[in-house]
Amino acid sequence: MSFDPLALLFLFAAGVGAGLTGSIAGLASLVSYPALLAVGLSPVSANVTNTVAMLGTTIGAAAGSRPELAGQRGRLKVLCSITAAGGALGAALLLWTPSDTFTFIVPFLIAGASILLFVAPKLRKVSANSSGLGPVTGAAAFAVAIYGGYFGAAAGVLMLALLSTVWAQSLARSNAAKNIATGAANLIAAVVFAFTGEVDWPSVVALCLGSVLGSWVGPAVVRRLPATPLRIGIGLAGLGLAGTLAWQAFAA
Repeated sequence: MSFDPLALLFLFAAGVGAGLTGSIAGLASLVSYPALLAVGLSPVSANVTNTVAMLGTTIGAAAGSRPELAGQRGRLKVLCSITAAGGALGAALLLWTPSDTFTFIVPFLIAGASILLFVAPKLRKVSANSSGLGPVTGAAAFAVAIYGGYFGAAAGVLMLALLSTVWAQSLARSNAAKNIATGAANLIAAVVFAFTGEVDWPSVVALCLGSVLGSWVGPAVVRRLPATPLRIGIGLAGLGLAGTLAWQAFAA
């Protein structure tokens, strides 16, 4: 994209919205990806540019979630090492394989995660791994990170559904952990994408700056909203996105 002040201002505003929705619900790409397409980027360029720019969401969310992140450093180190590896693999898959297969699978993944959010409290009561990061949880987090590095839309919903199910803690704390874990996957994928020549750097700067601001505010919103309505709202938004992506995939 050529340097266009109005387009960059539009992307900054989209970044604020993406950071806010991403840090709250894991749906940053629902705002940022269409915005990049709207200013003229190709789907591939928009995807990789979005991945790099959304690192701002991780920075802002980490700064705004310090109370919720307290006491989670140990297991987050393990979780982030897993998601970083998954993000690298997902980025490699994007560069090496056609996207048709994932296009058809993604709506079902997002819909499943959204439904999982609805029943997460009940599942958490019977989970045998509510305080740690066992092999099954680790494998699931790795799979989510592969998807995050590959495409990323609603990867946060998938991760939040997983962590809300297996960790016995508040939604706000699981959401904060989700932001860091998906950020680790994004970081490695962004490093890979930075060398592809597909990244539109002016768009990255505008979108990233906006996302830092939006994601810094997001954790404060999560902290104050009742957990059950927020969880249901995120689930409904995820189902809406799944329906939209399914329509696009099967109508094409």
